[in-house]
Amino acid sequence: MPEIELNEEEIVTSASLGDREAFGELYELYVERIFNYVYYRTGNSHDAEDLTARVFQRAMNHITKYRDRGVPFSAWLYRIAHNLVANWHRDRSRRQEIPLGDVPVVPSKEERPEARLVRSQEQDSLLRYIRQLPPDRQTLLILKFVEDLSNAEIGQIMGRSEGAVKSLYHRTLLSLRDELGDQFEAFEGD
Repeated sequence: MPEIELNEEEIVTSASLGDREAFGELYELYVERIFNYVYYRTGNSHDAEDLTARVFQRAMNHITKYRDRGVPFSAWLYRIAHNLVANWHRDRSRRQEIPLGDVPVVPSKEERPEARLVRSQEQDSLLRYIRQLPPDRQTLLILKFVEDLSNAEIGQIMGRSEGAVKSLYHRTLLSLRDELGDQFEAFEGD
């Protein structure tokens, strides 16, 4: 008997009715994206693994209460992740930086080693500065550049209007430009 492929809405509906297999499909669909989000917010793969597991545990425990409110299911997961990360930062009352060895640098085949080193140092500097931004700006940059989401999708996740996201994005870029100057312009040109 051939398998019938369900769309995401049907999978979410099945999961909210207690179907553990459907929830497993949602897990497979979103675990990597949620992990990436949490990792960039915490800077530590071990904490990111733990928090990602907690996101899906919390989602599984509350999926029966999930109601479609016209936003993607992923927005609900990101909101859970956002809240857990905020609690994690508050509990630790410190900000960690991503260790230099943990930031993957994918060199182009044509890039010389010296250029790769300079680029890596620039990225490290940018990441250090981003880690010092307020949580809402970090979230915005992660969702925009790591997850490649639209302003409308980011607004749904962050609970803001699309215009508010655009405004925050603009202020964040101005702040980065002011703080990093020439280095930001070199990065922005990529």
